[in-house]
Amino acid sequence: MPYARATPIRHSTAQCRGSERASFPAAPTGQRLNIATNAHQQTKVNDFAISLLGDDVLIPFGSVHFESPDALNELDRLHDAGIKGIKLHPDYQGFFADDERMFPIYEKIGSLGMITVFHAGVDIGVPDPVHCTPQMLKKILPRFGGAPVIAAHMGGFLLWREAAELLGGTGIYIDTAFSSGSVPPPWAKESIAAFGADHVLFGSDNPWSATGRELAFVRSLGLSEEETELILGKNAERLLGL
Repeated sequence: MPYARATPIRHSTAQCRGSERASFPAAPTGQRLNIATNAHQQTKVNDFAISLLGDDVLIPFGSVHFESPDALNELDRLHDAGIKGIKLHPDYQGFFADDERMFPIYEKIGSLGMITVFHAGVDIGVPDPVHCTPQMLKKILPRFGGAPVIAAHMGGFLLWREAAELLGGTGIYIDTAFSSGSVPPPWAKESIAAFGADHVLFGSDNPWSATGRELAFVRSLGLSEEETELILGKNAERLLGL
């Protein structure tokens, strides 16, 4: 899950249990989305994220785990270090998005004005139940106090229409990761219309889907030049302060 400007075009997301990498087509710029899959991993994952600050290409995000007693303090540490956002993957981290144990974390992220990226919808590598549904996201959005929230995979993998219906117009962002060959193009256009092109970010989910393939998918949708430019980079530039 990924974001930024498309000149030159660079964007990939390589996902693993411990971290997720995304390159943004901007400057060229890239993003490293780290995931703390357990409480003991949290500090090391974030130390690595902080070590990437100042890199000419990568913009790192951090992560916290709800079972860590230091989760809130860790958010302060990340923010003070200059980390711009947090990646949460409810399936990998073992929580449901609307779990009340997460509310203090959401509220803290919101108070710091950081970006939150959720893996949303089905994860084809993880058995049911789905840990982050559009219904859950709608319930928790107020906890962030208006700070940016991004729901990956067009708002929820395999739950695209529910996401558009329930979350369109709420101010949440979505990304296009792993859409080519998964989302029917008319549905993709409906989703973009529901959320607004100014709230859609380009994503590939590489290596699960090639960057060029996802880029071609976005460009095949028949969007206006202005909408395409927003999705392929300008929205990310605005969110990331590039």
